[in-house]
Amino acid sequence: MPTIQAMQLIFQALSSVAIAGGLIYSAFQFRNFRRAQHVANFTRLVELQMHLREMRVEDPDLARVYRHDVQHAATDTQVREYFFNLMQLSVFEIVWFARQQGQIPADYYSSWDKRMREIASEPSFRVMMNTPSMKLMHDSFQAYIKQMVAETKERT
Repeated sequence: MPTIQAMQLIFQALSSVAIAGGLIYSAFQFRNFRRAQHVANFTRLVELQMHLREMRVEDPDLARVYRHDVQHAATDTQVREYFFNLMQLSVFEIVWFARQQGQIPADYYSSWDKRMREIASEPSFRVMMNTPSMKLMHDSFQAYIKQMVAETKERT
């Protein structure tokens, strides 16, 4: 039969293990919270950028404020196509970034990737990607998209 002293030692050990487990669990929760907050912040910034692009799709004259962005576009339609494609790319960038952070499952990401490869085959998308004007994107994402375009046959 265990002594009182042994029972106290067992309860202290169990308490210590429970406290350590709670701390470890809290650390994982905090890490996941920070990752989710990081994705949320990134998403918000891309959404703001997308809104500026949306304004240019609705009113192509606004695109001419930064002439370098639209020096390749001779018509309002070309301006709209350029910024519309950038908007589509912005949405995919959010999905890509969330996947990089472990916030989106592989099968869902795969469906987006498949659709983006279809879009990457479109001539208007390729014009947008090959235009030297500034495109604000995560560097790794831009490299990924350039590779995607290179691997995808252009639709005629």
